[in-house]
Amino acid sequence: MQVDSVQRWMEDLKLMTECECMCVLQAKPISLEEDAQGDLILAGGPGPGDPLQLLLKRGWVISTELRRIGQKLAQDRWARVHSMSVRLTCHARSMVSEYSAVSRSSSQEMDQIEKLLMEKCSELSAVTERCLQVENEHVLKSMKACVSETLSTLGQHFGQLLELALTREVQALVRKIDASDNIYTTESTTGNLFSLTQEGAPLCRIIAKEGGVVALFKVCRQDSFRCLYPQALRTLASICCVEEGVHQLEKVDGVLCLADILTDDSHSEATRAEAAAVVAQVTSPHLSFTQHLSSFLESMEEIVTALVKLCQEASSGEVFLLASAALANITFFDTMACEMLLQLNAIRVLLEACSDKQRVDTPYTRDQIVTILANMSVLEQCASDIIQENGVQLIMGMLSEKPRSGTPAEVAACERVQQKAAVTLARLSRDPDVAREAVRLSCMSRLIELCRSPSERNSSDAVLVACLAALRKLAGVCPEGLQDSDFKQLVQPRLVDSFLLCSNMEESFV
Repeated sequence: MQVDSVQRWMEDLKLMTECECMCVLQAKPISLEEDAQGDLILAGGPGPGDPLQLLLKRGWVISTELRRIGQKLAQDRWARVHSMSVRLTCHARSMVSEYSAVSRSSSQEMDQIEKLLMEKCSELSAVTERCLQVENEHVLKSMKACVSETLSTLGQHFGQLLELALTREVQALVRKIDASDNIYTTESTTGNLFSLTQEGAPLCRIIAKEGGVVALFKVCRQDSFRCLYPQALRTLASICCVEEGVHQLEKVDGVLCLADILTDDSHSEATRAEAAAVVAQVTSPHLSFTQHLSSFLESMEEIVTALVKLCQEASSGEVFLLASAALANITFFDTMACEMLLQLNAIRVLLEACSDKQRVDTPYTRDQIVTILANMSVLEQCASDIIQENGVQLIMGMLSEKPRSGTPAEVAACERVQQKAAVTLARLSRDPDVAREAVRLSCMSRLIELCRSPSERNSSDAVLVACLAALRKLAGVCPEGLQDSDFKQLVQPRLVDSFLLCSNMEESFV
């Protein structure tokens, strides 16, 4: 979810104002310390009646205070440690009292942890105050270990309390979605659940454990909620970044539901795109726990077919990106997918899309395309399709991928495109026709430039290794395309020696 940074800052600013009397009297002496102003995180809170926001905001403040106290403790800044400990007690007391005022009811377990938390806060304040009076270094050292242990225990109690409270709120949201037959109530509650998924993996785990995946798939199986499918699917994609979410998806036959949505043309493009996003998430090669998603294999053919069609008919770059990302991940997930893509003429669909700026206009999208081509290039039949669709020239163009904005994410995407383009060339060059076409298009010159010029590859070692491998493949078929110096430095030595030579090159040698 995109949140304006200024708006977020304005919201956080509420937590840094309105000093509580106790903070002013006990924790805010006039200080000449250079970092004193950086510690002014004071109580003030979110609007009344919103327990979730209250927990998240107060939780952020207390977590920040705990981290800072640990830093000051490591520096033996005892005056700062004590003043921040008093302030931490204020924040903890405020969170407990404010949440009690807006929550539905309390449990015995929560009451017990609240009591333990406040006891530890008081203990921390008392022991840090005693440390201020101690001058003996040996005594202070032993007391420091005591403070550290108290701080650690306090952090554990705080984490337990926060998780219990958030779990209660998530349970309430899930029950509301599950029981609702009102479209507006369901939309609002699903939106709240999506917002929670953006707070990180711990909350996604809570949502999955408390039945969030089950409730959202229930929404996606009711025709009366069709207009809410995109929102529900977007939330599911976020939840499935954690193992618990994927396990719950498999338990409720979620893959079958996704296949039904993707293959049903009566659904809007937005709905099918969000379903593709869920498929991309649950087949991600970066998540080891998705590799055992047995139910996916049963529906893989119809999902792959639907995704290729979505790529072909995509009306925007975002839709194409989601569909192609799902296809790219599936080619890692199972090798049969590459054969399916070959039968569906996916190479033609993908390469035609490269010339359509409306669908393919970012390195992120080209990263997905070249990933699919690299994985498909292990098939013997792939080479002829690549040549037929003028694919070698497009792969050559990908070797020159450059970032527009210079942001780290875009630079990394460009590096991946260059690396995978070189890998694809290396694999395809076992076919003499592809190798000759690559040489005719001056691919060898570009590969040499990438090897010798660190700036051309953004000093990426991964790109360098891939380019050296591709160059050696091409040189094996068409050695006449290389100058003698290039052959002796980039092809003839061991790969590791050529790599060390190129990785240590300065621009002046180019």
